[in-house]
Amino acid sequence: MTKYVLPDLTYDYGALEPHISGKIMQLHHDKHHKGYVDGANAAAEGLAEARTKNDFSRIVALEEALAFNLSGHVLHSLFWKNLSPSGGGTPSGKLATQIDRDFGGFNNFKAQLTKAAATCMGSGWGALMWDSLSARLMTVQIHDHQSHTVQGAVPLLVIDAWEHAWYLQYLNEKLKFFDAIWNVLNWKDVGQRFEHAQNSNLVLEQVAERAA
Repeated sequence: MTKYVLPDLTYDYGALEPHISGKIMQLHHDKHHKGYVDGANAAAEGLAEARTKNDFSRIVALEEALAFNLSGHVLHSLFWKNLSPSGGGTPSGKLATQIDRDFGGFNNFKAQLTKAAATCMGSGWGALMWDSLSARLMTVQIHDHQSHTVQGAVPLLVIDAWEHAWYLQYLNEKLKFFDAIWNVLNWKDVGQRFEHAQNSNLVLEQVAERAA
């Protein structure tokens, strides 16, 4: 069976300081993300065993564990790529044009995504998604790693709102974290994801009509 693997960071733990501390990055990557990788592998192995024994009495728990842990693995893998020591600023090219079209400008988009991340109750994420049905960008809140998602939409940029992403450094002032993270966002990575996402469409026929 193919195993899920914890990806290496492409920068040092402390490379995003002062915006995200090296200690947080090390714990976040080596402990939390690894936990989701291990959980996804365990769930997949449990499902394989269930098939072998033809015993699906634990199917609900196994499917729930797979959804939670595998989604956590995917989102964290995306999150590391969305960050860069040389990040910050504003996007350019087609992504910038689409943001202007769908949000009425970068500042409007920034305010909306920041608010989505900061008001995600409990544990979750704020995300910029490409909706292939309406051919537009949208922000979403992802509760835990897998709940309240928009099916058919492709995540381009994710902001981790779980406490383990910020509490060690920002304590009870989490809004400072959501402001600081814009200084290390990797717009080159997000722009490349946007270009690839425009080629995806899970529904073959047109099911949404875009306003002029």
